[in-house]
Amino acid sequence: MILAVRNFKPEIRNFIGIKGFWVSAFVISVFFYIEGKGLLPKWMFSLPRKWQWPVKDYISDFMNWLTVDASFGLFTFKEMTRGIAELLEWPLSFATSLLSSGFLEGQGSQAVQILPSLSWLSVVTVVVAMGYYARNWKLAALVGGCFLYLAVFGQWDSAMITLASIVIAVPFGVAAGLLIGIAGYRWPAFERSISPLLDLMQTVPVFAYLVPILFLFGFGPVAAMIATVIYAMPPMIRISIMSLKGVPGEILDFGYMAGCTRRQLMWKVLVPSAMPGLMVGVNQVIMLSLNMVIIASMIGAGGLGYDVLSSLRRLDLGGGLEAGIAIVVLAIALDRLSQAFSQRGSPTYRERTGSFVQNHPWLTTVVAVTIGTFVLGMFVPSVQSYPESLEIGIGESLAEAVKWINITFFDVLESYKTVVLIYFMVPVKLVLLKMPWAWSIFLLSVVSWQLGGIRLVALTLCLSLFIVMTGMWEKAMITVYLCGVSVVIATLLGVPLGILAAENERLGRIVQVIIDTLQTLPSFVYLIPVVMLFRVGDFSAMVAVVLYAIAPAVRYAVHGIKQIPPALIEAGITSGCTKRQLLWKIKLPLALPEILLGLNQTIMLALSMLVITALVGTRDLGQEVYIALTKADTGRGIVAGLAIAFIAIIADRMIAAGSAKARKCLGLG
Repeated sequence: MILAVRNFKPEIRNFIGIKGFWVSAFVISVFFYIEGKGLLPKWMFSLPRKWQWPVKDYISDFMNWLTVDASFGLFTFKEMTRGIAELLEWPLSFATSLLSSGFLEGQGSQAVQILPSLSWLSVVTVVVAMGYYARNWKLAALVGGCFLYLAVFGQWDSAMITLASIVIAVPFGVAAGLLIGIAGYRWPAFERSISPLLDLMQTVPVFAYLVPILFLFGFGPVAAMIATVIYAMPPMIRISIMSLKGVPGEILDFGYMAGCTRRQLMWKVLVPSAMPGLMVGVNQVIMLSLNMVIIASMIGAGGLGYDVLSSLRRLDLGGGLEAGIAIVVLAIALDRLSQAFSQRGSPTYRERTGSFVQNHPWLTTVVAVTIGTFVLGMFVPSVQSYPESLEIGIGESLAEAVKWINITFFDVLESYKTVVLIYFMVPVKLVLLKMPWAWSIFLLSVVSWQLGGIRLVALTLCLSLFIVMTGMWEKAMITVYLCGVSVVIATLLGVPLGILAAENERLGRIVQVIIDTLQTLPSFVYLIPVVMLFRVGDFSAMVAVVLYAIAPAVRYAVHGIKQIPPALIEAGITSGCTKRQLLWKIKLPLALPEILLGLNQTIMLALSMLVITALVGTRDLGQEVYIALTKADTGRGIVAGLAIAFIAIIADRMIAAGSAKARKCLGLG
């Protein structure tokens, strides 16, 4: 028997060895689940406080020193950060005055308006003109209708406060991201050095940004705007580097031949050539900034985010839905506009022979409407501000509709909730919490070894031990449990839906619209209907995470199926494959690397959403970050945020290694 096994191919022997190991590991895990806590020492499950690294205390002490005692030359660090905040307050105050409050003299209740803000008619005209300039009348009608909705449904004032913050935050985020991206393009060593930092910034939960910024820049709209810029900047950096590298070499050669200096080559050749890709980065900055508006309201940002947050705190679900829908409408308008500008390309040159008005009809119209409504608004208030008597309130109707759903379908919803909790979610949670941390890390290291080798094992060990030694292991396991069950459900729903959408063109168009809408919604918006229907708890958190994170699973499955070379599919058909065999034997194996990348993105979105779900009663790392924010405990918030980021990095590296291995096995490079 032994000789027979030795004669097997190495791959088969490896498979038998791996299979035997995991069968043994399963048996040991069952033993730990049943008898582990009775036989093993307590420190194997929860590290005693005296053994833990006091990292959060070190961070808190450092932040206190930074804000109280640190000084650089003539100024203390606190004076420098407050000075930066005051500088940034000028453009933000100007944008808020222009779009919302008007230009005031004085402060507080003594303030007197000198000039009014732009009228609602002016703003609608501006966005309509931008939509037509970027694409066509269809886009102009869409964005104009979105802004008109904000006025008709009584959300104009809050929406303009939010828009003012976006209008200032986005240019700062785009400019900083582009400059750092240019530096990364010019100096590869710099790119390699900032890559781990960008990974960390894109995986640290958004709440964790607020804690140190609150310490450094104080409470208020400026601090919220700084948090928004920092949160939205990393995608712009990555896309800038990628777009600049993607400029064809022939264009660079033309620049050199024309005698361009290094600066001219960058700003007159590379950046204009990479503009379509850079505009995609601008779109990402806009959407991430909108995603941040509700969270930023916790440290002083007003607008629609504050309306949603205050409605949730008052359990005013109708008002929260109204403000949430307004955020969605604003997000759709800005998303479609930025996408249109990114796809517009370079304008074609044509000789202008007419007058300025004839050559620039939309600019002339915008200026005329702005001046006309400014003058007319002094005598007719409804021209300046949309009349309150004509506003439509849908908050009560929405609340009544959800109440009717709760009353009518309470038993059905509760039965589904109970079944999923008892037979799926709770068992997974118990398994993770009953495993000794050393055993869990060992199994994780074995998987890392099989997927990526010793470097991935070292990374996994270091990051996992950080979580253990900082006393965050139990909270981390609850995070893994919530993320895991959500990702499994999102994948089981999203991948088949993506395959169907790829196979059926009409269904694909419908799914595309739904996925685009889901990706446009800010994360907080998902909580409102979920809390209405299922109340607070782990199940509500899971539903919200699934809705938020399902889009990449669908999108990457569609892309994976569609990118398969037609020649391979034709070869399968000529070989006599049925539709089922074609799917399971050819399409799914070839699409597997793309599906794994979709799984990776689903995990990233799920982890980012879990921090938001701390508001609906979860007991994971997200709640640790939220508690740290409410208590201004910088060390606690940063350590919990790093723990979430490390979970995300481990998952990202393991799935990336698995995807690369699958590509290699399939001969895809």
